[in-house]
Formats: sequence, structure tokens, C-alpha cells
Amino acid sequence: MHLILILIVIAGGMGLSVEAGLLGPLGGEVGDLWATFSVFSVGAALTFLLMLFFSPRNSPSFFAQPSWQLLGGVLGPIYVTILTVATPAIGIAMTMIGILAGQVFKSLIIDHFGLLGTPHRKIDSKRIIALIFIIAALVMVAQG
Repeated sequence: MHLILILIVIAGGMGLSVEAGLLGPLGGEVGDLWATFSVFSVGAALTFLLMLFFSPRNSPSFFAQPSWQLLGGVLGPIYVTILTVATPAIGIAMTMIGILAGQVFKSLIIDHFGLLGTPHRKIDSKRIIALIFIIAALVMVAQG
């Protein structure tokens, strides 16, 4: 099961690279914020249809959840705007490796301290080495 999830996550990462490649030109045509808005509008419409047909009818309201858990709704558009602005300037590879470096760095901290309700997973030398390799990749791609 873990292998399947890892493969799905890798496919999702590939999708983000495609999204970054689509957002740059779209932002150049309609403006960065309109490109971000269009991505979230299409995503919201698709999510609504999925909820309409596949979500249980008795699920709790998201308004009943702690407000900090809804912060992802603020972070998502910021992330997509960054992709829209950065990709045309530095390229998809540089953008994705930079995003990955930031994600891994912050993820290690979140795991180590068990933040946001996640289980504790201590930072060890293997995780630090993995982060160093990602940073090395960022440096090598930047020099290319």
C-alpha cells in the first residue's frame, strides 16, 4: 500500500510540474492573479461536482473545524501565484526544485515537532542528507 501511495504522490508531483508549465504562459496572457483565479475556479467547480456525487451527505461542516485548519485555503493561492510568477523567469525545473527544497525543509520541522496534529518523526542524519542533496540539486540546476 505504501508503494502505491508513493507512486500516486510522484504522479501528483509530475502534475504540479505540468501545472507550473501551464500557469506561466497563462499568467503572461491574462495576468498572474487572473491565472491563479482561473486555476482555483476550475478546481472549485470540479471539487463541488465530486462532493455533489461522491461525498457523504452527513459529513461535518468545515465551519465546525478549527479555523487554523482552513489556512490551506490561503496558502494554496499564494503557492499557485508563486508558480505563475517564478516559472517563466527561472524555468520549471528550478521552480520545482526550489519548491521541493522548501517543502522538505518545512516538512522535516513539522514532522520533528509533531506540529499541526501530525505524529512525531524525528529528524535524523538520513533526512538531513536528503535535504542536502535537494539543495545541491538546486545549486547545480541554477548554475546550468
